[in-house]
Amino acid sequence: MRLDILEEVVIDQSVNLDKKEIGLKRHINTDKVLKTKQITVISGIRRCGKSTLLWQLMQNFDAYYYLNFDDERLINFTVEDFRELMIIFKKQHDASTIFFDEIQNVSDWERFIRRLFDEYYKIFITGSNSKLLSSELATHLTGRYIKIELYPFSFSEFLEFNNISTEKLSSDTKSQILKCLDEYLNKGGFPEYLKYKDDEFIKRVYEDVIYKDLIARFKIRNINQFKKLSHYLFTNFTGEISYNSLKVILRIKSANTISEYISVLQEAYLLFELYKFEYSLKKQYTSNKKIYAIDNGIRNTVSFRFSEDKGKLLENIVFTELKRRQKEIYFYKTKTGKEVDFLYFENNTYCLFQVAYDINDLKTREREINSLIETSKEIENTELFIITYNSQEKITFDDKTINVIPVWKWLLGG
Repeated sequence: MRLDILEEVVIDQSVNLDKKEIGLKRHINTDKVLKTKQITVISGIRRCGKSTLLWQLMQNFDAYYYLNFDDERLINFTVEDFRELMIIFKKQHDASTIFFDEIQNVSDWERFIRRLFDEYYKIFITGSNSKLLSSELATHLTGRYIKIELYPFSFSEFLEFNNISTEKLSSDTKSQILKCLDEYLNKGGFPEYLKYKDDEFIKRVYEDVIYKDLIARFKIRNINQFKKLSHYLFTNFTGEISYNSLKVILRIKSANTISEYISVLQEAYLLFELYKFEYSLKKQYTSNKKIYAIDNGIRNTVSFRFSEDKGKLLENIVFTELKRRQKEIYFYKTKTGKEVDFLYFENNTYCLFQVAYDINDLKTREREINSLIETSKEIENTELFIITYNSQEKITFDDKTINVIPVWKWLLGG
Protein backbone atom coordinates (compact mmCIF):
# COMPACT_ATOMS: atom_id res chain seq x y z
CA MET A 1 0.00 0.00 0.00
CA ARG A 2 1.05 3.64 -0.31
CA LEU A 3 3.58 4.56 2.36
CA ASP A 4 2.29 8.10 2.79
CA ILE A 5 -1.17 6.73 3.62
CA LEU A 6 0.28 4.16 6.01
CA GLU A 7 2.25 6.84 7.83
CA GLU A 8 -0.84 9.05 7.96
CA VAL A 9 -2.84 6.24 9.58
CA VAL A 10 -0.12 5.62 12.18
CA ILE A 11 0.02 9.31 13.11
CA ASP A 12 -3.77 9.78 13.14
CA GLN A 13 -4.32 6.74 15.34
CA SER A 14 -1.60 7.87 17.72
CA VAL A 15 -3.27 11.29 18.09
CA ASN A 16 -6.67 9.66 18.64
CA LEU A 17 -5.23 7.35 21.31
CA ASP A 18 -4.27 10.39 23.38
CA LYS A 19 -7.94 11.45 23.38
CA LYS A 20 -9.22 8.03 24.48
CA GLU A 21 -10.80 7.65 27.92
CA ILE A 22 -9.25 5.06 30.21
CA GLY A 23 -12.61 3.32 30.76
CA LEU A 24 -13.64 0.85 33.45
CA LYS A 25 -10.86 -1.48 34.52
CA ARG A 26 -11.92 -4.97 33.46
CA HIS A 27 -11.91 -7.83 35.96
CA ILE A 28 -9.08 -9.83 34.45
CA ASN A 29 -5.62 -10.74 35.68
CA THR A 30 -3.59 -7.98 34.02
CA ASP A 31 -0.53 -8.69 36.22
CA LYS A 32 -0.17 -12.07 34.53
CA VAL A 33 -0.11 -10.67 31.00
CA LEU A 34 2.23 -7.83 31.94
CA LYS A 35 4.80 -10.20 33.47
CA THR A 36 4.77 -12.94 30.84
CA LYS A 37 7.11 -12.96 27.86
CA GLN A 38 4.47 -14.71 25.80
CA ILE A 39 2.24 -13.01 23.23
CA THR A 40 -1.04 -11.80 24.74
CA VAL A 41 -4.04 -12.51 22.51
CA ILE A 42 -7.33 -10.79 23.38
CA SER A 43 -10.36 -12.04 21.47
CA GLY A 44 -14.06 -11.26 21.67
CA ILE A 45 -17.04 -9.83 19.84
CA ARG A 46 -16.83 -6.39 18.26
CA ARG A 47 -17.20 -3.45 20.66
CA CYS A 48 -16.95 -5.50 23.85
CA GLY A 49 -13.98 -3.44 25.07
CA LYS A 50 -10.89 -5.05 23.52
CA SER A 51 -9.42 -1.74 22.31
CA THR A 52 -10.08 -0.11 25.67
CA LEU A 53 -8.35 -3.00 27.42
CA LEU A 54 -5.36 -2.52 25.11
CA TRP A 55 -5.31 1.18 26.00
CA GLN A 56 -5.37 0.30 29.70
CA LEU A 57 -2.44 -2.10 29.21
CA MET A 58 -0.52 0.58 27.30
CA GLN A 59 -0.48 2.75 30.43
CA ASN A 60 2.08 0.35 31.89
CA PHE A 61 4.70 1.16 29.24
CA ASP A 62 6.72 4.32 28.58
CA ALA A 63 7.05 3.58 24.86
CA TYR A 64 5.17 1.32 22.46
CA TYR A 65 3.98 0.92 18.87
CA TYR A 66 0.27 0.71 18.03
CA LEU A 67 -1.93 0.11 15.01
CA ASN A 68 -5.61 -0.71 14.64
CA PHE A 69 -6.26 -2.63 11.42
CA ASP A 70 -10.01 -1.97 11.55
CA ASP A 71 -9.43 1.20 9.50
CA GLU A 72 -10.75 1.49 5.95
CA ARG A 73 -7.49 3.12 4.84
CA LEU A 74 -5.72 -0.18 5.61
CA ILE A 75 -7.98 -2.31 3.43
CA ASN A 76 -5.09 -3.02 1.03
CA PHE A 77 -2.55 -3.69 3.80
CA THR A 78 -0.80 -7.05 3.29
CA VAL A 79 1.80 -9.00 5.22
CA GLU A 80 4.49 -7.48 2.96
CA ASP A 81 3.61 -4.03 4.35
CA PHE A 82 4.64 -4.95 7.89
CA ARG A 83 8.29 -4.23 7.00
CA GLU A 84 7.45 -0.65 6.00
CA LEU A 85 5.21 -0.30 9.03
CA MET A 86 8.13 -1.12 11.35
CA ILE A 87 10.29 1.48 9.58
CA ILE A 88 7.57 4.12 10.15
CA PHE A 89 7.30 3.10 13.80
CA LYS A 90 11.07 3.29 14.35
CA LYS A 91 11.25 6.71 12.67
CA GLN A 92 9.03 8.04 15.47
CA HIS A 93 10.77 6.49 18.49
CA ASP A 94 12.30 3.31 19.89
CA ALA A 95 10.06 0.77 21.61
CA SER A 96 10.11 -2.92 22.45
CA THR A 97 6.35 -3.33 22.98
CA ILE A 98 3.76 -3.62 20.19
CA PHE A 99 -0.04 -3.44 20.27
CA PHE A 100 -2.00 -4.57 17.21
CA ASP A 101 -5.81 -4.24 17.20
CA GLU A 102 -8.08 -6.44 15.01
CA ILE A 103 -5.09 -8.15 13.44
CA GLN A 104 -7.17 -10.85 11.75
CA ASN A 105 -7.88 -8.35 8.97
CA VAL A 106 -4.38 -9.07 7.59
CA SER A 107 -3.78 -12.44 5.93
CA ASP A 108 -0.72 -14.36 7.18
CA TRP A 109 -0.21 -11.93 10.07
CA GLU A 110 0.97 -14.77 12.33
CA ARG A 111 4.26 -15.19 10.42
CA PHE A 112 5.19 -11.58 11.08
CA ILE A 113 4.17 -11.84 14.75
CA ARG A 114 6.34 -14.94 15.10
CA ARG A 115 9.34 -12.99 13.80
CA LEU A 116 8.69 -10.14 16.22
CA PHE A 117 8.43 -12.64 19.05
CA ASP A 118 11.77 -14.16 18.06
CA GLU A 119 13.23 -10.63 18.10
CA TYR A 120 12.11 -10.31 21.77
CA TYR A 121 9.32 -7.78 21.31
CA LYS A 122 6.54 -7.85 23.88
CA ILE A 123 3.36 -8.27 21.85
CA PHE A 124 -0.34 -7.67 22.47
CA ILE A 125 -2.91 -8.43 19.75
CA THR A 126 -6.70 -8.45 19.53
CA GLY A 127 -9.14 -10.08 17.13
CA SER A 128 -12.87 -10.63 16.69
CA ASN A 129 -12.81 -14.12 15.23
CA SER A 130 -12.15 -17.06 17.54
CA LYS A 131 -11.41 -19.77 14.98
CA LEU A 132 -9.31 -17.60 12.70
CA LEU A 133 -7.11 -16.56 15.60
CA SER A 134 -6.96 -20.04 17.09
CA SER A 135 -6.05 -21.82 13.86
CA GLU A 136 -3.33 -19.33 12.97
CA LEU A 137 -1.92 -19.28 16.49
CA ALA A 138 -1.92 -23.07 16.65
CA THR A 139 -0.07 -23.28 13.32
CA HIS A 140 2.78 -20.85 13.95
CA LEU A 141 2.70 -19.74 17.59
CA THR A 142 2.01 -22.87 19.61
CA GLY A 143 3.22 -22.45 23.18
CA ARG A 144 4.12 -18.81 22.61
CA TYR A 145 0.90 -17.06 23.63
CA ILE A 146 -1.72 -16.73 26.31
CA LYS A 147 -5.31 -15.99 25.36
CA ILE A 148 -7.94 -13.82 27.01
CA GLU A 149 -11.54 -14.09 25.81
CA LEU A 150 -13.22 -10.79 26.59
CA TYR A 151 -17.01 -10.53 26.93
CA PRO A 152 -19.33 -7.57 27.39
CA PHE A 153 -19.47 -6.39 31.02
CA SER A 154 -20.05 -9.02 33.68
CA PHE A 155 -22.67 -8.15 36.31
CA SER A 156 -19.97 -7.14 38.80
CA GLU A 157 -18.47 -4.82 36.16
CA PHE A 158 -21.97 -3.54 35.38
CA LEU A 159 -22.46 -2.60 39.04
CA GLU A 160 -19.07 -0.92 39.18
CA PHE A 161 -19.94 1.01 36.01
CA ASN A 162 -23.05 2.25 37.86
CA ASN A 163 -21.01 3.17 40.96
CA ILE A 164 -22.67 0.58 43.18
CA SER A 165 -20.43 -0.93 45.84
CA THR A 166 -21.16 -4.45 47.10
CA GLU A 167 -18.86 -4.33 50.12
CA LYS A 168 -21.74 -3.70 52.55
CA LEU A 169 -25.05 -5.32 51.59
CA SER A 170 -27.61 -3.09 53.27
CA SER A 171 -31.28 -3.26 52.27
CA ASP A 172 -30.79 -0.12 50.15
CA THR A 173 -27.81 -1.68 48.41
CA LYS A 174 -29.75 -4.86 47.69
CA SER A 175 -32.59 -2.87 46.14
CA GLN A 176 -30.06 -1.03 43.95
CA ILE A 177 -28.51 -4.35 42.95
CA LEU A 178 -31.89 -5.80 41.98
CA LYS A 179 -32.73 -2.66 40.01
CA CYS A 180 -29.45 -3.02 38.13
CA LEU A 181 -30.12 -6.73 37.63
CA ASP A 182 -33.41 -5.92 35.89
CA GLU A 183 -31.57 -3.57 33.55
CA TYR A 184 -28.72 -6.03 32.99
CA LEU A 185 -31.17 -8.82 32.16
CA ASN A 186 -32.67 -6.74 29.36
CA LYS A 187 -29.94 -4.36 28.21
CA GLY A 188 -26.84 -6.54 28.58
CA GLY A 189 -23.31 -5.30 29.07
CA PHE A 190 -21.90 -3.66 25.93
CA PRO A 191 -19.84 -0.78 27.43
CA GLU A 192 -20.55 1.84 24.77
CA TYR A 193 -24.29 1.16 24.78
CA LEU A 194 -24.43 1.53 28.57
CA LYS A 195 -22.52 4.79 28.35
CA TYR A 196 -24.52 6.53 25.63
CA LYS A 197 -27.88 4.67 25.78
CA ASP A 198 -28.03 4.67 21.99
CA ASP A 199 -30.53 2.00 20.92
CA GLU A 200 -29.08 1.97 17.42
CA PHE A 201 -25.63 1.05 18.73
CA ILE A 202 -26.37 -2.64 19.30
CA LYS A 203 -28.10 -2.91 15.91
CA ARG A 204 -24.96 -1.51 14.28
CA VAL A 205 -22.76 -3.97 16.18
CA TYR A 206 -24.91 -6.86 15.01
CA GLU A 207 -24.96 -5.67 11.40
CA ASP A 208 -21.20 -5.06 11.38
CA VAL A 209 -20.58 -8.59 12.64
CA ILE A 210 -23.02 -10.14 10.17
CA TYR A 211 -21.86 -8.22 7.10
CA LYS A 212 -18.20 -7.36 7.73
CA ASP A 213 -16.97 -10.24 9.89
CA LEU A 214 -19.04 -13.05 8.42
CA ILE A 215 -20.78 -12.51 5.07
CA ALA A 216 -17.84 -10.66 3.48
CA ARG A 217 -15.02 -12.66 5.10
CA PHE A 218 -16.52 -16.11 4.52
CA LYS A 219 -18.08 -15.18 1.16
CA ILE A 220 -21.53 -16.38 2.19
CA ARG A 221 -23.63 -16.51 -0.96
CA ASN A 222 -27.16 -16.96 0.32
CA ILE A 223 -27.31 -13.90 2.53
CA ASN A 224 -31.06 -14.10 3.19
CA GLN A 225 -30.84 -17.70 4.44
CA PHE A 226 -27.91 -16.85 6.66
CA LYS A 227 -29.69 -13.84 8.19
CA LYS A 228 -32.90 -15.83 8.70
CA LEU A 229 -31.02 -18.55 10.55
CA SER A 230 -29.29 -16.02 12.79
CA HIS A 231 -32.59 -14.28 13.54
CA TYR A 232 -34.30 -17.59 14.28
CA LEU A 233 -31.56 -18.70 16.67
CA PHE A 234 -31.58 -15.40 18.55
CA THR A 235 -35.36 -15.59 18.86
CA ASN A 236 -35.30 -19.19 20.09
CA PHE A 237 -32.20 -18.97 22.28
CA THR A 238 -31.76 -21.38 25.23
CA GLY A 239 -33.84 -23.96 23.35
CA GLU A 240 -32.77 -27.24 21.78
CA ILE A 241 -32.02 -27.30 18.08
CA SER A 242 -31.55 -29.99 15.47
CA TYR A 243 -29.80 -29.24 12.19
CA ASN A 244 -32.33 -31.34 10.30
CA SER A 245 -35.33 -29.57 11.82
CA LEU A 246 -33.77 -26.17 11.14
CA LYS A 247 -33.22 -27.25 7.53
CA VAL A 248 -36.96 -27.89 7.17
CA ILE A 249 -38.13 -24.81 9.08
CA LEU A 250 -35.88 -22.39 7.19
CA ARG A 251 -36.00 -24.22 3.84
CA ILE A 252 -32.25 -24.61 3.64
CA LYS A 253 -31.25 -27.55 1.47
CA SER A 254 -28.47 -29.07 3.56
CA ALA A 255 -28.00 -29.74 7.28
CA ASN A 256 -24.29 -29.25 6.60
CA THR A 257 -25.03 -25.70 5.53
CA ILE A 258 -26.85 -25.14 8.84
CA SER A 259 -23.83 -26.49 10.70
CA GLU A 260 -21.43 -24.25 8.76
CA TYR A 261 -23.56 -21.15 9.31
CA ILE A 262 -23.78 -21.78 13.06
CA SER A 263 -20.04 -22.36 13.16
CA VAL A 264 -19.25 -18.94 11.69
CA LEU A 265 -21.78 -17.26 14.03
CA GLN A 266 -19.84 -18.82 16.90
CA GLU A 267 -16.50 -17.70 15.46
CA ALA A 268 -17.64 -14.07 15.71
CA TYR A 269 -18.84 -14.65 19.30
CA LEU A 270 -22.46 -13.86 18.43
CA LEU A 271 -23.88 -17.23 19.48
CA PHE A 272 -22.71 -20.36 21.26
CA GLU A 273 -23.71 -23.99 20.87
CA LEU A 274 -24.03 -26.06 24.03
CA TYR A 275 -23.51 -29.81 23.67
CA LYS A 276 -25.39 -32.52 25.52
CA PHE A 277 -23.24 -34.38 28.04
CA GLU A 278 -22.40 -37.82 26.69
CA TYR A 279 -19.49 -40.12 27.43
CA SER A 280 -19.37 -40.86 23.69
CA LEU A 281 -18.01 -38.01 21.55
CA LYS A 282 -19.96 -39.33 18.58
CA LYS A 283 -23.22 -39.02 20.53
CA GLN A 284 -22.25 -35.52 21.63
CA TYR A 285 -21.75 -34.39 18.05
CA THR A 286 -24.93 -36.01 16.71
CA SER A 287 -27.30 -35.12 19.58
CA ASN A 288 -29.40 -31.96 19.65
CA LYS A 289 -27.64 -28.79 20.78
CA LYS A 290 -28.79 -25.72 22.70
CA ILE A 291 -28.14 -22.13 21.61
CA TYR A 292 -27.12 -19.16 23.76
CA ALA A 293 -26.38 -15.51 22.92
CA ILE A 294 -23.28 -13.49 23.75
CA ASP A 295 -25.38 -10.77 25.41
CA ASN A 296 -29.01 -10.25 26.38
CA GLY A 297 -29.05 -6.74 24.95
CA ILE A 298 -28.03 -7.82 21.47
CA ARG A 299 -30.46 -10.75 21.64
CA ASN A 300 -33.40 -8.55 22.59
CA THR A 301 -32.54 -6.00 19.93
CA VAL A 302 -32.33 -8.34 16.94
CA SER A 303 -34.88 -11.04 17.80
CA PHE A 304 -38.65 -11.28 17.74
CA ARG A 305 -39.86 -11.41 21.35
CA PHE A 306 -43.05 -13.31 22.15
CA SER A 307 -42.99 -12.31 25.84
CA GLU A 308 -40.67 -10.88 28.48
CA ASP A 309 -38.69 -14.16 28.41
CA LYS A 310 -37.46 -13.55 31.96
CA GLY A 311 -36.54 -17.19 32.55
CA LYS A 312 -34.62 -17.46 29.29
CA LEU A 313 -32.80 -14.17 29.87
CA LEU A 314 -31.79 -15.37 33.33
CA GLU A 315 -30.57 -18.68 31.92
CA ASN A 316 -28.56 -16.87 29.26
CA ILE A 317 -26.63 -14.70 31.73
CA VAL A 318 -25.83 -17.78 33.83
CA PHE A 319 -24.48 -19.44 30.68
CA THR A 320 -22.33 -16.45 29.67
CA GLU A 321 -20.99 -16.13 33.21
CA LEU A 322 -19.98 -19.80 33.21
CA LYS A 323 -18.23 -19.18 29.88
CA ARG A 324 -16.54 -16.11 31.36
CA ARG A 325 -15.33 -18.30 34.23
CA GLN A 326 -13.89 -20.69 31.61
CA LYS A 327 -16.01 -23.70 32.58
CA GLU A 328 -16.42 -26.56 30.12
CA ILE A 329 -20.21 -26.67 30.12
CA TYR A 330 -22.80 -29.19 28.91
CA PHE A 331 -26.50 -29.77 29.41
CA TYR A 332 -27.75 -33.13 30.63
CA LYS A 333 -30.74 -35.32 29.99
CA THR A 334 -31.66 -38.22 32.23
CA LYS A 335 -32.79 -41.61 30.96
CA THR A 336 -36.40 -40.53 31.53
CA GLY A 337 -35.92 -37.24 29.66
CA LYS A 338 -35.55 -34.82 32.59
CA GLU A 339 -33.13 -32.01 31.81
CA VAL A 340 -30.45 -30.17 33.78
CA ASP A 341 -29.54 -26.81 32.29
CA PHE A 342 -25.79 -26.85 32.94
CA LEU A 343 -23.18 -29.36 34.03
CA TYR A 344 -19.42 -29.01 34.42
CA PHE A 345 -16.69 -31.05 36.10
CA GLU A 346 -14.37 -29.44 38.62
CA ASN A 347 -12.28 -30.75 41.53
CA ASN A 348 -13.55 -34.32 41.05
CA THR A 349 -17.14 -33.08 41.32
CA TYR A 350 -19.93 -32.64 38.80
CA CYS A 351 -21.63 -29.28 39.39
CA LEU A 352 -25.27 -29.34 38.25
CA PHE A 353 -27.25 -26.14 37.69
CA GLN A 354 -30.91 -25.48 37.14
CA VAL A 355 -32.01 -21.93 36.32
CA ALA A 356 -35.53 -20.78 37.19
CA TYR A 357 -36.78 -17.23 37.59
CA ASP A 358 -38.60 -18.32 40.73
CA ILE A 359 -39.55 -21.62 42.36
CA ASN A 360 -42.60 -20.44 44.28
CA ASP A 361 -44.89 -22.27 41.89
CA LEU A 362 -45.17 -25.87 43.15
CA LYS A 363 -45.04 -27.40 39.68
CA THR A 364 -41.88 -25.48 38.76
CA ARG A 365 -40.28 -26.29 42.11
CA GLU A 366 -40.92 -30.02 41.76
CA ARG A 367 -39.66 -30.06 38.16
CA GLU A 368 -36.36 -28.38 39.01
CA ILE A 369 -35.76 -30.48 42.12
CA ASN A 370 -36.67 -33.78 40.48
CA SER A 371 -34.38 -33.12 37.50
CA LEU A 372 -31.42 -32.49 39.80
CA ILE A 373 -32.14 -35.46 42.05
CA GLU A 374 -32.62 -37.89 39.17
CA THR A 375 -29.42 -36.67 37.50
CA SER A 376 -27.47 -37.04 40.76
CA LYS A 377 -28.54 -40.68 40.86
CA GLU A 378 -27.14 -41.25 37.36
CA ILE A 379 -23.88 -39.36 38.02
CA GLU A 380 -21.74 -39.77 41.12
CA ASN A 381 -20.09 -36.95 43.11
CA THR A 382 -22.40 -34.03 42.43
CA GLU A 383 -23.13 -30.59 43.85
CA LEU A 384 -26.64 -29.33 43.12
CA PHE A 385 -27.72 -25.74 42.53
CA ILE A 386 -30.83 -23.84 41.52
CA ILE A 387 -30.17 -20.26 40.38
CA THR A 388 -33.18 -17.97 40.81
CA TYR A 389 -33.94 -14.28 40.53
CA ASN A 390 -33.93 -13.60 44.28
CA SER A 391 -34.68 -16.75 46.30
CA GLN A 392 -32.27 -18.38 48.72
CA GLU A 393 -32.63 -21.61 50.70
CA LYS A 394 -31.27 -25.11 51.15
CA ILE A 395 -33.46 -28.00 50.06
CA THR A 396 -32.76 -31.44 51.52
CA PHE A 397 -34.09 -34.45 49.68
CA ASP A 398 -33.11 -37.93 50.92
CA ASP A 399 -29.32 -37.58 51.26
CA LYS A 400 -29.06 -34.73 48.75
CA THR A 401 -28.78 -31.00 49.40
CA ILE A 402 -29.76 -28.44 46.78
CA ASN A 403 -28.43 -24.89 47.18
CA VAL A 404 -30.90 -22.29 45.94
CA ILE A 405 -28.99 -19.07 45.21
CA PRO A 406 -30.12 -15.63 43.99
CA VAL A 407 -28.53 -14.98 40.62
CA TRP A 408 -27.11 -11.61 41.67
CA LYS A 409 -25.31 -13.21 44.61
CA TRP A 410 -23.97 -16.03 42.43
CA LEU A 411 -22.82 -13.58 39.75
CA LEU A 412 -20.91 -11.67 42.43
CA GLY A 413 -19.20 -14.86 43.56
CA GLY A 414 -21.44 -15.67 46.52
